[in-house]
Amino acid sequence: MAKGKMMQDVIVIGGSYSGMAAALQLARARRTVTVIDGGHRRNRFASTSNGFLTRDGQPPQEIAREARQQLLAYPTVTWIDGTASAASGTIDDFRADVADGGSIEGRRLILAHGVRDELPDVPGVASLWGKRIFHCPYCHGYELHEGEIGVLAVGPLSVHHALMLPDWGRTTFFTNAAMEPDADQRKQLAARGATVETERVRSVSENGAGVTVHLADGRHVELAGLFTAPRLHLTSPIAAQLGCTVDVGPMGETIRTNEMKETTVAGIAACGDAARAAGNLSFAVADGVMAGAATHRSLMFDTLR
Repeated sequence: MAKGKMMQDVIVIGGSYSGMAAALQLARARRTVTVIDGGHRRNRFASTSNGFLTRDGQPPQEIAREARQQLLAYPTVTWIDGTASAASGTIDDFRADVADGGSIEGRRLILAHGVRDELPDVPGVASLWGKRIFHCPYCHGYELHEGEIGVLAVGPLSVHHALMLPDWGRTTFFTNAAMEPDADQRKQLAARGATVETERVRSVSENGAGVTVHLADGRHVELAGLFTAPRLHLTSPIAAQLGCTVDVGPMGETIRTNEMKETTVAGIAACGDAARAAGNLSFAVADGVMAGAATHRSLMFDTLR
């Protein structure tokens, strides 16, 4: 659809699940919305999306395609395939620039551009990400059918990962020199039935039905799946450009929001993985609904002033 030339009620930067969910609430309130989307969903590497009611086990690209089709049925919605390169302004007078040279003006702004995963620097991890190597056990653990599972440590929080995974299968915790469990942590891991492997991981590879972890001493461990925690990086500098507070925690960067998904800058909301340290499709949609509804509220009552 062509870019709108008049002031929009809301500009949504990012058209994945949270951005579309936010835009849908506003469209149903008959507000004008422009969605700017670069087309790179975080879960694009996964073949199925699991744990989302009514669409459990469906390909994520099909869920996104159908959602976009339903959203664009509303006449007040404009969709731009492109990347928002910059944004400026204040409440009631925002401007988002698109990489191809165009720009959009809007009264409110919703940041739903997502994050980029920084994966452990182990050969083979990047190529198997979303296929045999995962982050969320609720999203992918059940499909491993209680087979052998591994956790590749990236830091102290990885102990929590290793304590979770035994509910989905017998678990090996590869510390990989990223951390060393203390005596209490080892006791907890043993109580959960998790094995600690301290040898360095040389590489990982696909073995057909799962993944093989190759250790520095020549041993290899066959697994149904491997879990690790990526470090999160915002895919856009726009939040910082606009003065929104960006928190940097153990998992990486997230835009700070309140319970209504409002940022620290008046007139700007944020939702999805950019505003949540750990999420999945269900959380993204729920947060998008909240951001859209809160933004509509601010348009009605100026509550973000």
